[in-house]
Amino acid sequence: MDTLRCMQAFVAVAEHGSFAAAAVQLQVSAVMVGKYIQQLEAHLGTALLQRNTRHQRLTEAGAAYLAGCRQVLEQVQQAEADVAGLQRQPQGLLRISAPTTWGSCVLAPLLSGLLRAQPLLNIELDLSNRRVDLIEDGFDAAIRVGPLPSQELVARPLPPYAMSLCASPAYLRRRGTPRTPADLAGHDCLSHLAWRGGHGWQLANGEQVDWEARLSSNDGYALREAAVAGAGLILQPTALLAADIAAGRLKPLLRDYVPAPRPMHLIYLPDRRPRPRLQCFIDFVMATLAR
Repeated sequence: MDTLRCMQAFVAVAEHGSFAAAAVQLQVSAVMVGKYIQQLEAHLGTALLQRNTRHQRLTEAGAAYLAGCRQVLEQVQQAEADVAGLQRQPQGLLRISAPTTWGSCVLAPLLSGLLRAQPLLNIELDLSNRRVDLIEDGFDAAIRVGPLPSQELVARPLPPYAMSLCASPAYLRRRGTPRTPADLAGHDCLSHLAWRGGHGWQLANGEQVDWEARLSSNDGYALREAAVAGAGLILQPTALLAADIAAGRLKPLLRDYVPAPRPMHLIYLPDRRPRPRLQCFIDFVMATLAR
C-alpha cells in the first residue's frame, strides 16, 4: 500500500466530490482512485466516505482523517521543497580543514569574499597540521600539503607550498649574510617546534642542519615577528613571509638550499553532484588560487 498516494487520492475526492474529478487531478483512472480509497478504509478499519451514485460525502472518521492527511501532505511538500532548495542555493555549514599557517594567512582572508557572495553560507575553518579524515572527522573538504593519502578522494591541484629562508636587513648588517648551509652554525636561527623539536632544519635534498635554536615556537606568526625584529634567521612558508619580503622587512637567503616546493591540493569526497555549498567553495578556491 502506497500510503501517501492513497492520502492524495482521498484528499482529491474530498475536495472535488467525485472519483472522476479526483482521477483527472491525479492523472489516473477513476477505478484506480476507488482502489486507493478501498485500501485506506481497509487499513483504517472504517469507512471514510458515504457513497451514492452522484456524490461522495465524508463520514465523521473521514472528516477527522482529512485534516490529518492535509497536514501530512503539506509537510511532505515542504520537505521536498527544502531539499530542492538545498540543491540550488548554497546554504548551511561548510567544514574546511587547512594547514595552520597557510590557512591563516592565505585562505582565511579570502573567505570574506565567498561569505559576501553567499549570505546563507556558514564556514567552520579548522586550522591544524594533522591529516584529517574527511569522513570520520566530518569535514566537507581539506587543503592537503604533500602526498595524497587515497585514490578515492578528488584532488584539485593548487599552487605548490613553497618555503623561504630569510632574515631582516638589520640582523644581516649586524651578523653578516650566510652563503652556504654550513654558515648557519654561526647564526641565530629561529625554529618551529614541529620541526625536529626546534633544533634544526631540513633543507634541499634532505640535507639536515643542526643547531641549538635561540628562539623556538609552535607558532609561525610569532617567529615571523621575531625575525622582522632582527632576532635571527627564519625558515617558514613563503605565504607567511611574502608581504615582509615585498616590503623589504625580510631578505631571502640561500635560495638554492631551501626545500623544494611541495604539492598542495584541495581534496574532497567524490560525488556526482556535490552539494551547492561545497561546489561554490570548490569553484571559489580554484578560481582564486589556481591561477
